[in-house]
Amino acid sequence: MRRILLGLSQEKLGEALGVTFQQVQKYEKGANRIGAGRLQDIAKVLEAPPSFFFQDAPSTSAPGGLAESGSAEFVVNFLSTVEGLQLNKAFASIKDPKVRRRLVDLVVAIAAGGVADLT
Repeated sequence: MRRILLGLSQEKLGEALGVTFQQVQKYEKGANRIGAGRLQDIAKVLEAPPSFFFQDAPSTSAPGGLAESGSAEFVVNFLSTVEGLQLNKAFASIKDPKVRRRLVDLVVAIAAGGVADLT
């Protein structure tokens, strides 16, 4: 998600890390594990702290080991799509908080199947 938001291709990220773009694909799909050192390298290239990659991660504090909420998983899944990233990037670029609020109201109304009073 962070790579795409920065407009960085898998190939460019791979070059910066000294790995192939196929290896980056495997990291992104979760097919290959990422060690702590590699995670630090990735965080540096993507200009994010390593903790960024653990936001909304399952918690181990709950009985049974996992306390991941369904809504957090939905958000992560949505933001992993092309449309989710495009929408998030465009929304974040809106400077006027009133416009952002009205846009949220509109989307909520559309999702509910009604018409919002946006005046």
